[in-house]
Amino acid sequence: MNFTYKTAMPEDIDILVTTRIEVLRAANKLDDDVDMTEVAVQSGAYYEKALKDGSHTAILVYDKEKIIGAGGISYFEVMPTYHNPTGKKAYIMNMYTNPAYRRMGIAYHTLSLLVEDAKNKGIDAISLEATEMGRPMYEKFGFAGMKDEMELK
Repeated sequence: MNFTYKTAMPEDIDILVTTRIEVLRAANKLDDDVDMTEVAVQSGAYYEKALKDGSHTAILVYDKEKIIGAGGISYFEVMPTYHNPTGKKAYIMNMYTNPAYRRMGIAYHTLSLLVEDAKNKGIDAISLEATEMGRPMYEKFGFAGMKDEMELK
């Protein structure tokens, strides 16, 4: 099949917010009746700022006019370290493929476009949070679990 992969622009914010809510509902197993209004408002504000200042790249995937997938990568900076002397990092998020289009390589190709974008910006420190369903694809791509990182709950 022939799909179109498009780098999102500010005029795509409504589509990005819609796919973001779909991803969050799927990843967190949320029913349609869970109120996501505030998340949608804040996501729209995030995209508006981040697409403008280059701190986020989003890919939208289309089958003709129908949106069937998405993925994003956020860029940020931390204090430089021995393993990351620039301190520049990237975080992949919002990876989603419509269930009817899964197992066709769409997410893998989206991921490769996002990683290429990061590398073109000179960023090699790329991380993500994997769902159980997505983990095999990320491992196939070359991502590995991090043994030293922790998160405050």
